[in-house]
Amino acid sequence: MKKLFGFTSLAAAGSAAVLAMSLNAAPLAAETVTLYKNPQCGCCESYADYLRENGFEVDVKPTHDLVQISSDAGIPEDFQGCHTSFIGDYVISGHVPIDVVNKVMSEKPDIAGVTLPGMPMGSPGMGGAKQEPFKVYAIEEGVDPTVYAVE
Repeated sequence: MKKLFGFTSLAAAGSAAVLAMSLNAAPLAAETVTLYKNPQCGCCESYADYLRENGFEVDVKPTHDLVQISSDAGIPEDFQGCHTSFIGDYVISGHVPIDVVNKVMSEKPDIAGVTLPGMPMGSPGMGGAKQEPFKVYAIEEGVDPTVYAVE
C-alpha cells in the first residue's frame, strides 16, 4: 500500500508542477494596454479591437491631450502615430502590427518604445490596402528615431 500512496503522491506532485508551469506560461500578449486616443477616432477603436483579438486587455482613454501625451512619452511630433498606448514599460504609438508589438515585449530592448507614424492605409485598424512596407521606429531618449522593424 505504501508504494501505491507514494506513486499517488508523486503523480499528484507532478500534476501540480505541470499545472503551475502552464499557469506561468501565459500568452505573450496577456498584458493590459492603456490606449489614449482622440474621442472621435474610429480607427483607434478598431486598433484596440485588434489588440484584444490578439490577447491583450485594452483600456481605452479618450483625450484631447494626445499630442502632449505622445511628447511626454518621448515621441517627436513628426513621428507620432494616431494614438498612444502603454504596455508594460513601453510606449506603442500608432497602428503598429502585432508581430512588432510582440517582438518588443519578448526582446525587451533598451528603448522607450516604438511608433508607426501617421495613419498608414492597410495597417491594423485602418481600412484600405497596404501601400508600402510599414516602417516602425524605435524611440530612445536623446536619440533620433531609428527603424526598428519593417513589416
